[in-house]
Formats: sequence, C-alpha cells, structure tokens
Amino acid sequence: MSTYKDYKSLVNPIPEVTLAWNLYGEGVSNIGKNDQAEAFPVEEPGDNELLVRIDAVGLCFSDVKVINQGSAHPKLYNRDLSVEPTRLGHEATVTIVKAGKNLAADYKTGERYAVQPDIYQNGKSTAYGYTVPGGLTQYQIIGPEVLETDTGACLLRVSDQMGFAESALLEPWGCVWASYTQRRRLEPKQDGIMWIVGEPGDNGEYQFTKGLDAPKTIVLTNVPQSIAQLVNALSGTDVVVRDDVDFNNVKALSDELTQGVGFDDIVLIQTTSAKKVTEVAKHIARRGTMTLAANRPLDGLVDADVGRLHYDYIAFFGTQESDISTAYGEARNRCDLSNEGSAVFVGAGGPMGQMHVQRAIEKENGPKLVVVTDINDQRLTEIESRFAPLTKANGCTLLTYNPVGNDTSLHDFVMQHTDQKGADDVVVCVPNGGIMADSATFMNENGMLVLFAGVPNGTLAPVDLSNVYLNNAQFTGTSGLTIDDQTVVMDNAVAGNIAPAVCVAAIGGMKVARDGIEAMIASEYPGKILIFPQLLDLPLMGLDELAEKLPNVAKALAPGNIWTVAAEEALFAEFLEVK
Repeated sequence: MSTYKDYKSLVNPIPEVTLAWNLYGEGVSNIGKNDQAEAFPVEEPGDNELLVRIDAVGLCFSDVKVINQGSAHPKLYNRDLSVEPTRLGHEATVTIVKAGKNLAADYKTGERYAVQPDIYQNGKSTAYGYTVPGGLTQYQIIGPEVLETDTGACLLRVSDQMGFAESALLEPWGCVWASYTQRRRLEPKQDGIMWIVGEPGDNGEYQFTKGLDAPKTIVLTNVPQSIAQLVNALSGTDVVVRDDVDFNNVKALSDELTQGVGFDDIVLIQTTSAKKVTEVAKHIARRGTMTLAANRPLDGLVDADVGRLHYDYIAFFGTQESDISTAYGEARNRCDLSNEGSAVFVGAGGPMGQMHVQRAIEKENGPKLVVVTDINDQRLTEIESRFAPLTKANGCTLLTYNPVGNDTSLHDFVMQHTDQKGADDVVVCVPNGGIMADSATFMNENGMLVLFAGVPNGTLAPVDLSNVYLNNAQFTGTSGLTIDDQTVVMDNAVAGNIAPAVCVAAIGGMKVARDGIEAMIASEYPGKILIFPQLLDLPLMGLDELAEKLPNVAKALAPGNIWTVAAEEALFAEFLEVK
C-alpha cells in the first residue's frame, strides 16, 4: 500500500499536538507567533463534536480582507483577536478522525468532507475561516457552529475519486458556479410590500395577470386607472394611495411605510427619468426587485448600487408588454452564459477569474469567443498556455487583453471582435465601481453583466437600464455559495466535465503557510496556492519549478503543468512523515 493510501486510511496514530497559524490582529505580522506556527494540544471531541484532520487548504484573496481589517471585519463583529484569535483557511477539505458519541452514527472515521464556509445560524451570518477558526491547522475540533446551522451541517461528503487539492477547491469553484445560478427572486414577494409608480396623465390599459395577489400591501402613486382597478379588486390586500411623493426624498416614504427596510417590489410604469429611477432604486429591500415597464428609453444613465447587486441580490426586471407580469420569471431573466456567444472576463488573471474562464470554455454549448483581461502580462501568458488544450478541445477562441499601454481601449477591442455588437456576457472580477460601469458599455443590447467581485454597498455606477426593458439585458451579482453549489461542482468533476485543479499554480506545506499568504498578496504565482498541512517541510514552490526540484512529482503532472491526483500521491510519498 502506498504512503498516500496509508495516509487516506488513517494508518498513522493521532499526534498529541497540532501546528496552527492563528490570527491575532490585523496585518500579516499577526499571523502566528514570532513568525512561526504554534503548537497546540490535539483535543478530544465532545459528544456533539468531530475531530478532523485538515488535508488541504486553498489560499484565497478574500483572506486579505480579514488580514487588513482584523477585528473590524464584518464577520468578526469587533471581537478582540488578541484575546480570541481566529484562523484563516476557508477553502478546506478534512478527514474525520473521531466523532463524539452523539455524532458517531452519522460521521464515520475516515470519511472525507469539504467545508461549506458560508454559515447562517438563527439568521446571523458567520463563516468558517472568519468567525469560526479555519483550516490553517493540522487537526481541529468542529462542533455545532458548523454542524448545526440554519441549513444543516456545512460539510459536504467528498467522492473518493477526488484528490485533496480538488476537494479543497470545491469551495472557490462553488462560488464561481453560484455566479450563474439564479440568486434573484423572480416573482413578487408573498406577503411583501409592493410600490407601483405611474406617470401623471398615463391612461394606458395595463394588465398584471400573475403575481399581483402576492403582496400583503400595495402602495399606489399616480398609477393609471387600469392598474388602480386591478389592485382595488384584490381581496385581502391592503391598498395605500400616495400621490404626493417627493421623488427627491423617497427615503421619507420608505421610512414611513417600510421602517427604512425598503420595498420588496417596485414597479415603475412608463418612467423616462433616469434620476427618478436612481432615487427610487435606493429603496429596494434586500433581495427585492424593481420592474421597469415602458417602451421609451430613459433620458440618461441610472446610478445603480453595484454593491447591492452583488451582496443584496437586488434585481432589475423589465418589459414592453402591457401585461407587466411578463417581466418576471425564468423565461425573461437568464443567469447563465449565452449559448455559443461571446464572453468577456474583466480582471480575470487571478485564480478565481481563471475558474470563470475555465468554466466558460468547458461549458456545453458555451461561448465561442472568450476574452480575458488583466494588467499582468505574465498572468495572461499563463492563461493562454494553460487553457490552449481546453480551447482547442472545445472549439472556442481565447483572446487576452492588457489595458496598460494599449492604444486600443477595451471597449473598442471587444467591439472589433464582436462585429460592433458588444459581448453577450461580461463578468467583472475586479472590485471597482468605475470598471463595473465601463464594463457595461461593451455588452450588447441583450447582454448580461455579472458582478463577481464585491464593492461596498452604496457604490454607484452609471449604467443604461433602458435595455433591461427595451431588450433583455441582465444585471446580476452573487456573493458566497451553498452546499448545493459545491455538490454540483463535485458531480461535474467526477463526471469529467470540469477539472477543478487546473487553477493550481503553487504548493506548500504547513511551515510555509504564511509565506504562501504573502506570495498570494504579492501575486507571485499565476493561479491558486494550495497548502498541505500534514506536509510540514514542503517548501513553497510553483508547479513550474517541480521539474527541477521534485522531478518525480513533475512527471505526474498533466500536460501544461496541470495538478493531478497522481502528482499529489507522488508528493505525499516524498514529504509525508511516516510515524
């Protein structure tokens, strides 16, 4: 039996101590003690706890926010890290070593799991690797904070066919996958509050054939008579008429009627004022919708809150039909990349951006043209090399673009390669409101803008919302993932539809985990850095260094220096300390 198989079978005894990189405050210098990992006793699990071995951890740029903000990070709730430290490492895969007596029937020794770090308990947002100390340790106790959440246990049983690196990468891949699953509510909210706003003098005949009976309260402002009749005919709906709204102070109405939470659904009929849309949109509730029903373009750009599109899942719908309900539903509101279209990935040179690109290339009936932008030529060169076999196999064209020192703007570059139509899909991986606004200018009339990177709520970007109702433009954003997203990724990986480890660019052992974090911050490697906590003395190195430093491991890589399970097995054979 090989060292790797021995390791997976838990042949080695449980050690008395575990090394860990705790975070004691803001700044990289507060990771560990005296620039070293610390040794802590390996604890026995309580009745409702698991003792797990950490097998692999992916380093994520989201960790940098915790490092920079320390106790001020939103998910740390101002706790004193010098007294109650946390630990990074939310992209983790673990093996069950011992289960407490109340969990022994559900969790067996030797079972492998991936952590789903986006946790809610009693409606409160927490996270593994943030509020709950994460995976930059060798052994860890996992208890109710992960196992008893609002959606059940945040652990996904991993297929035995998957390696440790692949399993750890289910988390970031799940975030990418979630970007293309419907996170927006597509119908009026049941028992919510809807605000319908018309234009004075509009006597058009409108219908609302489905969904109008869902809200508990409907507020009417200057609505056409046809809408007023429909609403007043409803039974069990509270109707509030407010024709005196000051659209320069919508906040007053929102405070009065929604306690400042915002309206669950807003419908604007035949509005042409971009300023009016801007002011009203500020008062969409979290996960709320705004529907634009009109057949004339707005008189300008709308300052849309791109932070809320990403974090709060607000949605903009639209229709030119007299039946306003046609704006809702799956048929008009897509969330995935267009079949055989053109897709632009802005600022996608990093690991997560590369996952977006890989998914697009490998997607059945996916984009025929994929454009990747970054300000780092080395990253773009690596992407061209790494994805060349995939693009050839899937019959698509990959183009790269660096805006630095380029005489052609990205807008013009995209237009040149899309017959002046613009891209079907634009995915923004850069947390910058200005770049998000610019990215919207080179999507076509029916295009989709996906805001993968998050900017703070309140970040406004001028965008043309006319195409939402005049055509079928989509503006979407996602944050986090669910265990279902990770499951879909795992199923696709096992089926051979995707190869999660293509993004791996560097590896390292437990002792160099902090070095790996610093290398990630400095963008030293053109892809993901994987830490194997049980391989204490594995140096930090790029996969392109393996041919010289670890030839036996290099031989097991796939063409293009792609990480494989065979490479992982060879790595463990060289570096695992057998006891």
